[in-house]
Amino acid sequence: MARPLRLTYEGAVYHVTIRGNEQRAVFRTNSDRERFVTTLGESVRLYDVRLYLFCLMTNHVHLVLETPLGNLSRFMQRQQTAYA
Repeated sequence: MARPLRLTYEGAVYHVTIRGNEQRAVFRTNSDRERFVTTLGESVRLYDVRLYLFCLMTNHVHLVLETPLGNLSRFMQRQQTAYA
């Protein structure tokens, strides 16, 4: 069963998690983490997102962010494909 669509609107604040498939590691090395943070900074600037907090764990990531333009889906798509 698919996850229900997320409600998005301008100025919304979200707690977003990104998980590895089957709870596998998302990051294997420090350079993986550095690449993720670099692409995260690029995505934040590109989509004018306000990033308040991020936490990188071995098999998942937590983000707390605000989308003044209501563009969470485009931001997340860019972030995850840029890192992958």
